[in-house]
Amino acid sequence: MHAIEGILFEPVGCLAEFPAEPFHEIATRLFGGRRKTSKSGSRAYWHLLNLIEAADRKLDPSEREMVESLEVQAVDGASAYDDVVPALSELKAIGTRLLVASSLSNAAVTRFLERSVPREHFSAMWSRDNAGGVKALPLRSALHCASLNPERTMFLTDTAEGLKVAKSVGVQSILMMNDPDEAKRLAMHDPAGGIVSLYELPDFVRLLAARNA
Repeated sequence: MHAIEGILFEPVGCLAEFPAEPFHEIATRLFGGRRKTSKSGSRAYWHLLNLIEAADRKLDPSEREMVESLEVQAVDGASAYDDVVPALSELKAIGTRLLVASSLSNAAVTRFLERSVPREHFSAMWSRDNAGGVKALPLRSALHCASLNPERTMFLTDTAEGLKVAKSVGVQSILMMNDPDEAKRLAMHDPAGGIVSLYELPDFVRLLAARNA
C-alpha cells in the first residue's frame, strides 16, 4: 500500500452516527414502495443513494427542498464521534490533506460542519451539489480538484456500498468497524485496511509513510 497524501471523509457513519429515519422518509417520499426498517443510518443513507443513482433524474424544486430539509434534520440528530476532532487535528499536523467528499446536499454538509466538526480541519468540501451527483462523483471531484493520486488517497466507509464506490474510483478503502459483526462480513469485500477508532488513523498514515520511505 502506498504512502497516504490525503483522506476523503463521508460524514455519515465515519464522522458521526446518523439517525436512519430521515433517510427512510426521503426514500419513501421520492420513490414510494415499502419503507425500509434498518436502524443503521449508514445503510439507510447508502440505500437512498442507490435509489437516487438508479432514478437518474434531477429533483424538482419542491423535492429538493424536502430532501435538504430532512437531511438537515438527520444532521441535527447526528452524534459526532468523540475521537473526530483530536484525530483530524493530528492528521493535519503531520501534513495529511483532509477533504469532505459527501453525497449529502451542500446545506446538510455545511450544517454538519457548523455543528460538529470545525471546517478549518478540511482543505475542501464536496457535496452532491457542487460535484453534480452522488456516490463516486464527490470522490472524483475531490481527487481532481486537489490533484490527489487515488492510490495515495484513503476513503473511510462503514458499508459495503461505500467499499464498492472506493474501488470504482481507485482510492484505498478503509473500513470503519463500528459494529464487530458487521465488520466481519464487510471484511470479505477486501478493504485496504480497517480501524475501530479514528485515533488509529494517524498511526496508520505514519506506518505507511515509514514503509514507503
